[in-house]
Amino acid sequence: MSGFGDDEEEYKGTVTVVLDTDERTAVEVRAHMAGHFSPLTGDYRWRGRLSPSPEVTEAFRRGIRTVVVRTPDGFEGTGVLDEPNLWGGHPVNGAGSPPFAVPSIEIDELDD
Repeated sequence: MSGFGDDEEEYKGTVTVVLDTDERTAVEVRAHMAGHFSPLTGDYRWRGRLSPSPEVTEAFRRGIRTVVVRTPDGFEGTGVLDEPNLWGGHPVNGAGSPPFAVPSIEIDELDD
């Protein structure tokens, strides 16, 4: 499976990381991300790691924490960068729509 957890969806591949709100600064990096629905909070939680990127590290040093992560399929999610790891990449995590496809789930109507 993903290496993150047995009940998680995952994505491995290239992503675009948007580092500013007007989308002028965007970089492509490799990423490994996974996520799951959290029944306690009622939202979708995702997390991952970005490959080393001088642009992402520089943005982090300038105080940028919130980024948009997009996959080539058109999915995107807003995440928060964390301190660089030992290899120079950055962990990223978010709640809500993930930047990768997840299975569609139909919720049956509850009986009154």
